[in-house]
Amino acid sequence: MKSNKDIAELLDEPACEHNKKEKSGCAKPKPGSTAGGCAFDGAQIALLPIADVAHLVHGSIACAGSSWDNRGTRSSGSQLYQIGMTTDLTEQDVIMGRSEKRLFHSIKQAIDSYNPPAVFVYNTCIPALVGDDINAVCKSASEKWNVPVIPIDCAGFYGTKNLGNRIAGDAMVNHVIGTREPEPQPQHPNYKIHDVNLIGEYNIAGEFWQVLPLLDEMGLRVLCTLSGDARFHEVQTMHRAEVNMMVCSKAMVNVARKLQKEYGTPWFEGSFYGISDTSQALRDFAKSLNDEDLVERTEKIIAREEARIQATLEPWKARLKGKRVLLFTGGVKSWSVISALQDLGMVVVATGTKKSTEEDKARIRELMGNDAMMIEDGSPKALLKCVRDYKVDILIAGGRNMYTALKAKIPFLDINQEREFGYEGYQGMLELVRQLSLTIESPVWEAVRAPAPWKSTSPPPPFEGGRLTREVNHG
Repeated sequence: MKSNKDIAELLDEPACEHNKKEKSGCAKPKPGSTAGGCAFDGAQIALLPIADVAHLVHGSIACAGSSWDNRGTRSSGSQLYQIGMTTDLTEQDVIMGRSEKRLFHSIKQAIDSYNPPAVFVYNTCIPALVGDDINAVCKSASEKWNVPVIPIDCAGFYGTKNLGNRIAGDAMVNHVIGTREPEPQPQHPNYKIHDVNLIGEYNIAGEFWQVLPLLDEMGLRVLCTLSGDARFHEVQTMHRAEVNMMVCSKAMVNVARKLQKEYGTPWFEGSFYGISDTSQALRDFAKSLNDEDLVERTEKIIAREEARIQATLEPWKARLKGKRVLLFTGGVKSWSVISALQDLGMVVVATGTKKSTEEDKARIRELMGNDAMMIEDGSPKALLKCVRDYKVDILIAGGRNMYTALKAKIPFLDINQEREFGYEGYQGMLELVRQLSLTIESPVWEAVRAPAPWKSTSPPPPFEGGRLTREVNHG
């Protein structure tokens, strides 16, 4: 079980801007604040997309319930990450003191059944409170079966989802990264190939595959995307990258900071949502690698792609220009999606910041101005009040808000991890504008907002003598 000192160190992240300024550390969770996602949830979200690893949850069945394919992340190969594995602890296991033994045998079963390159063991509240030494169990199992067994001590009561992201990143730095060397760098006759990493890219709905061809064309070899469509051996080689891109805001900033500290790898923060942000991310890669030829080639790629996508988007933008949006999400999407919507000429009247960091809020003010409306209260009443007050045309939010919007007869677009469409990169903008147009212009809204036929304002014909009487002109 993590000590208070360990948790304090993770909260006291030097790379956070507000911590640099005030030395205050990240806010500690208040009772009940983990209801929106606990530390275990955050750790599993961060690592579950590593596709070929056996992800074993040490705890009761409730912690691993409905875990199959719960993130919408996509894999180009192994599907092992989709199989939910748990030690399924019961009261008897706790009372009789056999939960560690159950974990040991569960690790054996996972190795025997699937022969994974590694097993990740996620600690949860019950074994943490009982005092299970998962580090010792994992070490013993690893030595016995000669397979890396990685302990991830992420009991839910430690804190919020964001803290869980950092715990997961810390486990990768301490136990995985640097334990293997990458394959020799390929040679190209015309330019130098550079090795890079992306940290916090989850490949939701396969959207990173829309960006990867651009990086290939630039001459960038992606050693690892932590963790979308990643493999265990790729995570092991992350220490050899020349530059890291922090994609998902500050979720795993501790990984980028520690790689810079231990291996001298520079990093920058960027986003692939929206035309301008995608172009800026490509430029930042070229600039960070200090390769003039790469800078020149990157500008040509950006000019070509921007011209192509702007021409394709023109008829769609005319249909969406001026439409008013309420964006209720969190983290990186609270500001990165704003840029994408503004590229389309839409007006973002407010954005949600429930899970956003101080850096996220600073980026929102840059995009929307100092008077930007930020919403913390995500209750149906608060969202619908905002919709009415600001005459919102569409609500863009996570799946949990879908029924609020539909009951209020408001167009709704899912932007969170459960979605079926990828919005990253230039091509992703075309999919975003298509989904926005289809949603806002759907004829269903006119139909459901019209008065019901039985509530028509015209009076019914008179009723006399057991039959309807009508005036008939016999000519």
